[in-house]
Amino acid sequence: MSKRNKYYEEEKEFNPIPIIILGAVIIISLLLIFTSFYTINAGERGVLLTFGKPDMIASGEGFHFKIPFVQQVIKVDVKTTKIEETSDSASKDLQDVQTTIALNYHVSPEQVPVLYQSIGVAYEDRIIRPAIQESVKAVSAKFTAEELITRRQEVRNDIRDQLKERLLKSYLIVDDFNIVNFQFSEQFDKAIEDKVTAEQKKLTAERDLERIEVEAKQKIATATAEAESLRLQKSQITPDLIRLREIEAQIKAIEKWNGIMPQVTGGAIPFIDIRENTNPTI
Repeated sequence: MSKRNKYYEEEKEFNPIPIIILGAVIIISLLLIFTSFYTINAGERGVLLTFGKPDMIASGEGFHFKIPFVQQVIKVDVKTTKIEETSDSASKDLQDVQTTIALNYHVSPEQVPVLYQSIGVAYEDRIIRPAIQESVKAVSAKFTAEELITRRQEVRNDIRDQLKERLLKSYLIVDDFNIVNFQFSEQFDKAIEDKVTAEQKKLTAERDLERIEVEAKQKIATATAEAESLRLQKSQITPDLIRLREIEAQIKAIEKWNGIMPQVTGGAIPFIDIRENTNPTI
């Protein structure tokens, strides 16, 4: 047999097609295995789509099975999410006001398939931001610019309640809501500053007036007490009391006398010449 025929027979005996087919089967099998399972992480829910149609039961956290190439999974975050939004509106007295708010919300885990079917995953731009704008405008129109500041808590509660009602219809739950800031025009800020200054001056003047009134009452009370004391003292002076005071004065004078007679005497209290009483006249 010639060398050419021998090589031809050897080439004819080796057929790589089965190996290729086997390799392809293995690869496809591995691909099918790996694409047949999916995982839902903590704080997520999965929407299982079968040829684009969503399953109305959300996939919970954990390991799940799906049909490769037929089904796919859309993961939706159901953790609490914070969003900040600024809204331009007008107050009841037609003052321009810019309101910055902070909203904490989450998607209702049980309603994720319905949310995806009716709204999709772009619910922040489609639902939440427009709802914030509308709620802030509606509530701001109920209050004057000054009331937006002085009744801030009431304004916050009204906006929060409106947002809760609006977003709940779209399967979105409001966790918390806060007004970060009110921004008014420069003219209004100046007017508020002037008013606050005037009120502070008025309060200071009222306190000074109260202090003066209290001090005046204290002086009147003191004078009244002194006058009453003098009146009582005068009412207690009697002739006997006067005589007693004179005798007490004489006794004190005698106790202080040094035995020398004064050259001049006067006054109501006479001095007694003791020598006349002790030495008889010869």
